[in-house]
Amino acid sequence: MFDCLSFADVHVHLREPGFTAKETILTGTRAAARGGYTIVCPMPNLNPVPDSLETLALEQAAIDRDAVVRVLPYCSITKERKGLELVDFAALKAHCCAFSDDGSGVQSESVMLEAMRIAAREGVIIAAHCEDNSLPGTDPRSEWGQIERDLKLCEATGCHYHVCHISTKESVQLIRAAKARGVNVTCETAPHYLTLCSDDVLDDGRFRMNPPLRSAADREALIEALADGTIDVIATDHAPHTAEEKGRGFARSAMGIVGMETAFPVLYTRLVRSGRISLERLLEAMSTAPRRIFGLPSTPDDRVFIDLDNPFTIDSTTFASMGHSTPFHGWKVYGKIVKTVLDGTVVYE
Repeated sequence: MFDCLSFADVHVHLREPGFTAKETILTGTRAAARGGYTIVCPMPNLNPVPDSLETLALEQAAIDRDAVVRVLPYCSITKERKGLELVDFAALKAHCCAFSDDGSGVQSESVMLEAMRIAAREGVIIAAHCEDNSLPGTDPRSEWGQIERDLKLCEATGCHYHVCHISTKESVQLIRAAKARGVNVTCETAPHYLTLCSDDVLDDGRFRMNPPLRSAADREALIEALADGTIDVIATDHAPHTAEEKGRGFARSAMGIVGMETAFPVLYTRLVRSGRISLERLLEAMSTAPRRIFGLPSTPDDRVFIDLDNPFTIDSTTFASMGHSTPFHGWKVYGKIVKTVLDGTVVYE
């Protein structure tokens, strides 16, 4: 039995308040514990959007009542995530992990510039979903073009800019070059972009997510970037939907898959056992780097116990999450999570 510091996921969707037919704080944090996570950061595409102390309080009340692991929410960058009017960063910063309009890119360069100026002054992170709405999301430039824009703004302002769920080789190249210039940028990718590509897509909602699965060359660039440290963090972008929303075939299904209960075994099997990255590098990207970058609370008694040696088959029907849509259903993998411990208390076994 192998044990290590538990995992931290800085990009999840727990859907409460507003979308509890998809997931709740209770079911989402149970899924996190089952996946070896003791801290998760839920994104703000909720109803109401956590864009003020009043709206954030609704989400926090559900967290305080039902969470079985630590939950540090995001607040939005703009009011109602509309990309127009900035939230009060100073008032909110003590109550959230960072600021994001995840689910949509900030389309206005001037709005993003002002957000970064204030973020630099307040010492907070801007975590950006990069997507240019004037281009189809299937166009890689929809992602990397906005990253290119934002890196220039980040360099000008000095703010800490974190790029969410990168999926293209151009994104990797831009971030690698910016880091070499000393720009204050970090980034994440998700397990599905490291282990799947567009060649794997079937006419099934289990393969529909945003950003989409890219080419095999993009996947290869992401693996290399994870290995060399250009990609700092692996986050799941756990995004549950109802069975009906995911059961309409590829083109008509809602975008997003669940990920916390499969992340470690999929990555350990495909990347570590195959020799692409070390186990130490994987654990850094899933455990220590997210905590360090986002200043997340932790104790040495946050542990995960893992069976690295015996294979098992992923069965999405057994998930603790209310969402069951994953492209990894049926995969034979290694690295089963046996026990998760939060500050010395067992939260999953």
